[in-house]
This record gives sequence, structure tokens and C-alpha cells, in this order.
Amino acid sequence: MRSIVILGSTGSIGQQALDVIARYPDEYRVVGLSAHNQADLLAKQAATLPVPPLTTLTSRDGLAGLLELCRLDEADTVINALVGSIGLRPTLESLQAGKKLLLANKESLVAGGELVLAAAGKQEIIPIDSEHSALFQCLRGEDPADVAKLIITASGGPFRGRSRTELSAVTLTEALAHPRWTMGPKITIDSATMMNKGLEVIEAHYLFGMPYENIDVVVHPQSIVHSLVEYVDGSVIGHLGPTDMRVPIQYALTYPRRQTAPAGTINLIELARLDFEAPDNEAFPALSYAYQAGRTGGTAPAVLNAANEAAVAAFRAGACGFSDIADCLEDVLNSHSVLPADSVDVLEEAERWARERAASWLAAWGN
Repeated sequence: MRSIVILGSTGSIGQQALDVIARYPDEYRVVGLSAHNQADLLAKQAATLPVPPLTTLTSRDGLAGLLELCRLDEADTVINALVGSIGLRPTLESLQAGKKLLLANKESLVAGGELVLAAAGKQEIIPIDSEHSALFQCLRGEDPADVAKLIITASGGPFRGRSRTELSAVTLTEALAHPRWTMGPKITIDSATMMNKGLEVIEAHYLFGMPYENIDVVVHPQSIVHSLVEYVDGSVIGHLGPTDMRVPIQYALTYPRRQTAPAGTINLIELARLDFEAPDNEAFPALSYAYQAGRTGGTAPAVLNAANEAAVAAFRAGACGFSDIADCLEDVLNSHSVLPADSVDVLEEAERWARERAASWLAAWGN
């Protein structure tokens, strides 16, 4: 029986992971749960489990509680479903403790990809993001030398087809109305700005060792094709499935096996068509900034991610407009003096600088 810790159990991924695990009571048991401040929901989740798990609230116990869960002797698997760069140290701790890591916290690899890969060594990191799970499956059993290109699909979010001018007036409510996926507010806004896809490009670079020039993004509004891999012979292998995160969560848990579908299946006849188009980098420049940061390397990706977290929080608080998120990212990224990302301390100092720079830029918004 596998013993699992879920970091971020009250979030969207965490709740769906618990739903999947509950389907297999003889195969999995949950020994640890964490939440930020939803104490009531955390207690309710713990009460439904056969054996009371160790729980922690980061608003009360801070990072120490998360790291304690990552080191639990009775745990063999950690699902990192935290949101934001707070997930980096728990990712490193889990790997250093020899745990199997199922990763939904893309910011771990965005901010500290080199450090994460070094900590992983020969350990395999199993991705949970639907796009990276799709790539992981399309690459399975293939020779890496035969891979020509990774193609990450994007829904286009709620504002696909709108111009940069039209985006300046969109509201928070509109930004949170994703046409295909039900996600937490931060990742939903990242999807609306296309920043989420930029973070996924950086994540794919580290997960699969692919140069940025060989990672493409295509907009696919139906969200049925979750990603594709192009091979040197011209063949393209794609992964299709329902828009339900329980599918990649279950695959990460059961890999290399498969089990009965936790969600509905797709009907190709009813779908009738699958559309693809190029992303609009003029209307959604955040994707370009992610490529820029990734190619620059060092502390640039961590700085971009931290600035994005600050700008998204400001937009949610009504302290800036939607289009200002990308403008803030451009200012912070282009103002940063890049350093080698050779320690967590260096990365966290770069993130602190990025948040301060973003706060300064945002404070001047509207003036």
C-alpha cells in the first residue's frame, strides 16, 4: 500500500487527488495533509480518512510544517499541489528524503529547475499538469534523440480573439470565467494572460531536457488534445482526453499502470472538429516574457514568476488592470541583473527583489 502526503489538499488539485485516492482504499492511504488557511476544510478532509493524518496550516506553522510532512517516515509519495514558489523547498525536501514526487507545483521547476534536477538525480519526477502528463505519456518508451519538438496546447482562456486594446477593460469576474477548466483563481488568471502556458514551457524544458527553440505552444480551444510530440521522422503523437484533472492525477498515482477512468471519456463523433491556431503574442505578451526568461536562465525565471504572483494578486485586489499584469512583468524582467541560480537563498533573494520591484511599479499604476 502506498502512503501519500498531499501538500495543498484544500486546493483544486488536492481535492481531486483525494477523490481519486478514495476510489482505491486498498492501494493508497493518506498520511499527511497541508493547507494554507482553510482550517475547517482541512479538518473535514482529515476526518473522512480511515486513519487520522498529520496536518499542517502554513498560515500557522509556516514552511516548517510543510517540510515536516515531506520527511514523514511513513510516507513514500508526496503530491506537491501547492500554488506558487513556496513549493520549491518542499519539492527539494521530498526528493532529498527519497520520496516519490508527483508534481503539480510548476513553480518549483520554473524558479529552481537546476536545483530540482540535481536533487532528483536518477529519481523520476511524475508530472500532474495535464499538458506535462500528456508529454510524459507521448514520450514513454521513445529514444530522446528521436524527439524533434514538444507542442504544448493552450485553451486560449476566456479572452481568446480579443485585441490588446479590448483586454484593457476586462474585469476580474471575466478573467475567472475559464471556458474549459475549473481551477483555482491564480492559475485561472494565469491562463487568461497566457502566463500559465509560459510557465509550462519552462517546466517542460526542465522535465524533458528540451531546448526552448524546440518547445512550441499552440492554441486549441476544445482542450481535448493536451499536448503533442513531434518526432524526427515527421510523426506527431498526441494525447487526447476529457478536460478533467482526475485523469492525469490518477495516471501519476498508478504509473506505469493504468486503471479504470475516473472521469468520462471523449466521443470523437460528437466533437466533430479540433481547431488549432497560433498564440497572439501581441495581445498576450506574457508568453513571450516566459520564453525570454527561460532562455536567459539563472535567476530570471524565478524573478518573472515572483513578479507574476505579485501582479496577479494586485489584479485580484483591484489594484491594477488586466493588461497591467504583463506590463509589470516586462518592467521587472528587464530591470533584473541576472545571477546564477545556484542556491535556494539566491533564488529567494531574487524573488524578494522582484516582489519589491513589482510593488513599486504597481504603486505607480494609474498615477
